[in-house]
Amino acid sequence: MNTPDGDGPPADVAVIGLGVMGANLARNLARHGHRVAVHDRLPAKGTALLAQHGHEGHLLLTGTLRELSARLTRPRRVLLLVPAGAATDAAIDALTDVLEPGDVLVDCGNAHADDTERRAAVLRSRGLHLVGAGVSGGEEGALRGPSIMAGGTEHAWDAVRPLLESVAARAGTAVCCARVGPGGTGHFAKTVHNGIEYAVMQALAETCDLVLRRTDRGHTGLADLLTRWNKGRLGSYLVALTAAAAARVDPVTGTPFLDVVDDAAHQLGTGRWAAQAALDLGVPAAPLTQAVFARSLSRDREGRAAVRGALGPLRVTRARSGAEPAETDLHDGLLAATAVAYAQGLDTVRAADAARGRVTDLVRLTGLWRAGCVIRGRLLDQIADTLAARPDTPHLLAAEPLAHIVRTGTEALRRVVLDAVATGVPVPALASVLSHLDQLRTPRLATAMVQAQRDAMGAHGYRRVDRVGTYHTRWNGDGAEIRLDA
Repeated sequence: MNTPDGDGPPADVAVIGLGVMGANLARNLARHGHRVAVHDRLPAKGTALLAQHGHEGHLLLTGTLRELSARLTRPRRVLLLVPAGAATDAAIDALTDVLEPGDVLVDCGNAHADDTERRAAVLRSRGLHLVGAGVSGGEEGALRGPSIMAGGTEHAWDAVRPLLESVAARAGTAVCCARVGPGGTGHFAKTVHNGIEYAVMQALAETCDLVLRRTDRGHTGLADLLTRWNKGRLGSYLVALTAAAAARVDPVTGTPFLDVVDDAAHQLGTGRWAAQAALDLGVPAAPLTQAVFARSLSRDREGRAAVRGALGPLRVTRARSGAEPAETDLHDGLLAATAVAYAQGLDTVRAADAARGRVTDLVRLTGLWRAGCVIRGRLLDQIADTLAARPDTPHLLAAEPLAHIVRTGTEALRRVVLDAVATGVPVPALASVLSHLDQLRTPRLATAMVQAQRDAMGAHGYRRVDRVGTYHTRWNGDGAEIRLDA
């Protein structure tokens, strides 16, 4: 590569935005032998980074974007880790003043795929390249090896691929870093990943709530249960961190940590984007949307208090010995719910492909999720293997081993949900999974009545099961049936 302008040795790559994720990714790059120019709009962040971690590798602090640009080899490669939305647009606008045609900008934030497409088009008109990279794994992943889902042109990807592959997670010998497709496909894959994450987290939380409310295990017993589950088919990053949360004792009060945590759950938008995408594409992703709704409802303090005051608080009693939800039912029901969450996420990717006329390699995508990312786990390993063996399967839940997991888990989940409903423990995600599975297995759905209703109120027509064509009944006339497409 060419030597940059300015004093001092050249930098291979720049990282802009030195929050936890940006700082850790910069450290990761430096640890792997790259010379990293770093910059943040708050100079103190860069100073602190070098003071604490400058010994880990070549970290070059720059005071301005122009100085940063001058320190980079060409074509310049700049990784952007700033908040999604207006902050990303502002940073890109500022960078276009100091970058040159041929340079590559990598947006490593949680961006909406449509925004990535828009930004790529603007940068392309100026001769610049944009790679939209979904980065999963949180602060620990950014430092020790994240899962990276990239989107953009092959030319742009080739320019940054060696850098990103060098710091990505490994699943055995496979690198969890790849170009998923053009444009915003990388960020869309990360959005779906986060939707799955929302659904699994909510199902896990509801299962834990049932254990705490309906059994005598307590927080220590719940932690022990989750730790055992983590050694088996439910083994995953999310189960492990949930066990740690259950086991933690608050150092201030000496009470279980979960008892002092506010139940108003926040969200940064990616789960909502995934739910919106599923709705727009017609994908029935009920657990995902219920997880988003659960977080939204949790933050409605005033509304919750008003209803609780008017109707009275729910009082859940502990189950009598032998009457509490069975451990095997809780396990198998949660496993089935997790399988459904993964399947619905991948269905959303397929539907997006069909709508945009592209094909995402689901085998490769699930391979990227096998290490480094938040939704990694043994069940996902099975899903990846299933897709590799049967890439054309019309529905993941119809392919083994997921079909077996769902078969055995459905009745277990039914018993868990029945107990929750009977005793007043809210389980919106688990109940939606059960309803989803029941709908898939029912030969005749209630939507036949919906079709009749639509025709009666708006003459929208309906199809029949006994002959071809689209028909309409003259409901307000003589009641005769006429064929609309004759």
